[in-house]
Amino acid sequence: MQLEKSRRILVFFLLLLVGFIVFLAVAYFKAVLPRKMPTLIITKADIAVRGTIYTQDNYSLARSKKLYKLSFNPRSIDPDKKELFIKLLEIYSHIPRSKILEAFAQTNYTTLSYAISPNTAANLKALNAKLLAYDVFQEYEDDSGKLVQKIGLSIEVSGVDREYPYADLLEPIVGYTRKEQESGLTIPKGVDGIEKSQDPILKAVSHGKVSGRRDIGFNVIQSKGALQQKRYDGFDVVLGIPLKFQQKVEAIVDDAIREFDSDEVIAGVLHPKTGQILALATSNRFNPKSIRKQDYTSLKIRAIESFEPGSTIKPLVYALLLEKKLINPLSAIDLNDGYYRVGRYIIKDDSIMPKNPTIEDVLVRSSNVGMVKLSMLLSGREFYDGLKAFGLAQITGIDLPYEKDGVIPSVRELSQESSAAKASVSYGYRVRVTFMQLLRSYGAFVNGGYLVTPHITQHFIAQDSSIYVPNLPSPKHAISSTTAQKMQEVLIKVVESGTGKAAKVEQIIVGGKTGTARVVASSGGYGETYNGSFFGFAKDDENAYVIGVVTFGSSGQHYYGSQTSAPVFQKIAKELIAQGYLKPIKKDKQ
Repeated sequence: MQLEKSRRILVFFLLLLVGFIVFLAVAYFKAVLPRKMPTLIITKADIAVRGTIYTQDNYSLARSKKLYKLSFNPRSIDPDKKELFIKLLEIYSHIPRSKILEAFAQTNYTTLSYAISPNTAANLKALNAKLLAYDVFQEYEDDSGKLVQKIGLSIEVSGVDREYPYADLLEPIVGYTRKEQESGLTIPKGVDGIEKSQDPILKAVSHGKVSGRRDIGFNVIQSKGALQQKRYDGFDVVLGIPLKFQQKVEAIVDDAIREFDSDEVIAGVLHPKTGQILALATSNRFNPKSIRKQDYTSLKIRAIESFEPGSTIKPLVYALLLEKKLINPLSAIDLNDGYYRVGRYIIKDDSIMPKNPTIEDVLVRSSNVGMVKLSMLLSGREFYDGLKAFGLAQITGIDLPYEKDGVIPSVRELSQESSAAKASVSYGYRVRVTFMQLLRSYGAFVNGGYLVTPHITQHFIAQDSSIYVPNLPSPKHAISSTTAQKMQEVLIKVVESGTGKAAKVEQIIVGGKTGTARVVASSGGYGETYNGSFFGFAKDDENAYVIGVVTFGSSGQHYYGSQTSAPVFQKIAKELIAQGYLKPIKKDKQ
């Protein structure tokens, strides 16, 4: 009996012990674990950004800024302080009260905005600290009974935005970007212009990160214990184009497009020895932050698109004849009273020639008939190789994407005496060149006969302020220095007494050539619109610059290059003097 009683007592105590253990387990899982604080160590990304595009005089044309997303948990807001929270959040975030109220209908974290600016994000972080101090946030139990710790506002990077402070300045040369998703972030990527061509240089290299103890707002506490991995932003790109000069050139082409009934006016200035572009402007610009449907035709950079140049090609052909010693500029030439037949085609002159013209007059007065007759002195191979030596039918290598190479007839076509190919090319038809090719080729006349690689970018700046200069191809030999000097002299005569008088500037030396070409109509054949152009150089005792102007799609009474583009050339040359790039020459030296 006593043994049985002892067993019952033992079983009773065992049952009590099991019950106590169960009680402790329940108490642990119900009370201790739900109240366990989340990890106190967190890691946050330090987002790298795309580099900035600067002008030569340090104005930012395109720059990046981080965008932030603003989130919060409505259930974490103390109901008694809800109104305070809404009022302050509306003031600091500029988000409408109605949208904040909508967020309170959510049962979990909700994002109010993905496009918070850096300044607003900084203010919101300050607000978060104040709200935490006033105990606006509270703990609460979720639907499973788990206690959720109080958490403040979440202000995290959502992506990177691209800003263009000067709107359409230097467009479409600067280009534009599109937004792409990368690891949950919105990142800009270059689509055209410098943004595209220098995208590998501009784009962010690698994101950083910071790890350490957190505060109640889930921000890493900056202390000795915090670990940081440095981020590497993209390189900055510095253009060789000064803002002030570019603005003036854009204003000049804007005036021209208003004056003439034309589709577009393009102007550029090149340093012939270095290849640095000093200005490149078009009348058809756009704001890359708000591209409209009517801007679509302006997105392409027409300076690297091909067109038939008209008479601006004549100096290149003339130079080839001089180089081969096939002509004597002072020799007489029979211009057949301004008419000449090649096969079934009749070529005629628009300009009035002197009574006893010389070969030099052919270029000075821009005789089509004269150029056709002179071009026949070149073999098909000599003509083809000579134009190639001037860089035609090949890209210039300028740092812009999608550059076209143009077209010149084949050696076979240029060798056929009965074909109109050679004749047409001699005065700028059946050949397609780009604005940049012509600008570079005219540079050879004031650069000892050498072609340089035109470039817009001057240098790159790394995050540590190191400067890197792009590697450019060596200059190419196009013509001899002797021929180049002779071409300078004859092009000066074109301006002094020929078709280019409207480009003359009294204080400096100017040489160049006009060009006018009919534009092919959409229905086929040549229509009633014209491309008028003027390419040449402006120089003083020490410096020289090549200037090119093309007025596309002119009609009405004023469409010749001498009427449209030569005056624009003159204004740009005067601006080079006004801004100190060229200095007036004393009269006894001119």
